[in-house]
Amino acid sequence: MESASPLPTDSQKESIAQILQAGWHLLKLINEILDLAVIEAGRVSLSTEPVSLADVMSECQTMLEPEAQLRGIGMSFPVFEIPIFVSADRTRLKQVVINLLSNAIKYNTEQGKVVVECSTSTSTPERTRISVTDSGAGLSPEKVAQLFQPFNRLGQEAVGGVEGTGIGLVVTKRLVELMGGLLGVESTPGTGSVFWFELLSSAAPQLAFDSSAPAARDEVPVSPDALQHTLLYIEDNQANMKLVQQIIARRPDIKLLTAANGILGVEVARSALPTVILMDINLPGISGVRAMEILREDPNTADIPIIALSANANPRDIELCLAKGFFRYLTKPIKIKEFMETLNAALELREMKQC
Repeated sequence: MESASPLPTDSQKESIAQILQAGWHLLKLINEILDLAVIEAGRVSLSTEPVSLADVMSECQTMLEPEAQLRGIGMSFPVFEIPIFVSADRTRLKQVVINLLSNAIKYNTEQGKVVVECSTSTSTPERTRISVTDSGAGLSPEKVAQLFQPFNRLGQEAVGGVEGTGIGLVVTKRLVELMGGLLGVESTPGTGSVFWFELLSSAAPQLAFDSSAPAARDEVPVSPDALQHTLLYIEDNQANMKLVQQIIARRPDIKLLTAANGILGVEVARSALPTVILMDINLPGISGVRAMEILREDPNTADIPIIALSANANPRDIELCLAKGFFRYLTKPIKIKEFMETLNAALELREMKQC
């Protein structure tokens, strides 16, 4: 209706805009209710691994700065001179940060500020604290006590102008707790609020070397007439991406292609037709499982062996992924010997199918 010919009149445009706005609001409400229902039922599947805060903050900043600029709100993010990693599910961590930033923008004053900071927890040194400070109206102690009640918007629905569901903060708090963290708030009426959460600090992702097979670290000798293979690695965690690049650098017979999400990975797979695909399960947008199903439905990519890679070592999840069509299922941290053996098996299978 919005793009119909002839174009709608001004009054029709106003009605269409209201319909669209209400529709998107309803969709958000449904999604958040579903998210909360899954959490309450204890059916959230988390892939906990070392996650770079610098990467997550950069992505969240790119997503939300345009929204802040529309209201003239300035945003300040930390500069990570030293890499900081936390133990978390990367997708859920981004969801937590985005929820807190969205609220800080939504309930801020015009021309206000949002400041994001990362530091070591003062009470628990083994944790990292991420705080989001806004210059909004602030909350009274009575309202702070009601913050994490589902569907309670603290009277904002009567004020008007700011849409919400009263579920986002509840989901955010539960997700932080499921990742082994804590979430809290400090607020002063007329000054603003600080929402913070803490997660266990972590070292950067490491390769798990097998001490019983030191030869696995060495570069694999390749004959000059060896076939050139292509490995597509679909992964949104840059630290893990670099680790795999280090491994594949020892294999001159393998060319590495990369994609940062499932949708892009499917596009690259269809255009490049790689020999083997290494697929992270926990991807933004569509999951690794869904990306694999799309590739299996395409005759051009249906025969490409796809290796699943995830921090989730739950036997049931592994069984389900293998049943859906993955060639093998590897868990993080990557074990070089196991990884190379799996990769070689996938290459051999691919060659047999092409003969």
